[in-house]
Amino acid sequence: MNAPTNVQTIWQDGKPAFVVIPYEEFVRLFPQIPRIPAGDAIPHEVVKLHIQGNMSMVRAWREYLGLTQEQVAASMGISQAALSQMEAPEARLRRKTLEKLATALGLSVEQLR
Repeated sequence: MNAPTNVQTIWQDGKPAFVVIPYEEFVRLFPQIPRIPAGDAIPHEVVKLHIQGNMSMVRAWREYLGLTQEQVAASMGISQAALSQMEAPEARLRRKTLEKLATALGLSVEQLR
C-alpha cells in the first residue's frame, strides 16, 4: 500500500542516500538533542542555568550543549584551565575571546552576552 507521507528520499547513484523529514517529526524522534535557535534567541534552559545556577552564559551554554570543558578548550586551541577562567561568573571577556567561544560552541556572540 502506498500511504502518503511527508518523508522525502534523496537518491544518489541509484541508491537512497538521505531522508528528509518534517521538523516536527525530527523533534518528536530526537527530543533530547539540544537545539541552538536562529538569530540571537536563547533557550529557556540556558537562561535557567544562568540565573538559578549562578553560571556565566558561557558555562550555561556549554552545559546545555552537553560539552565538556576539555572539548571546548580543544576546539579553541586553549587549555581547560583557561576555559575554566573564562567561565567564571565574574569574568569580563574581550570581543575577540567571545568570538572564539561563539565559534567553538556554534553560537553568535550576542547569545553569549
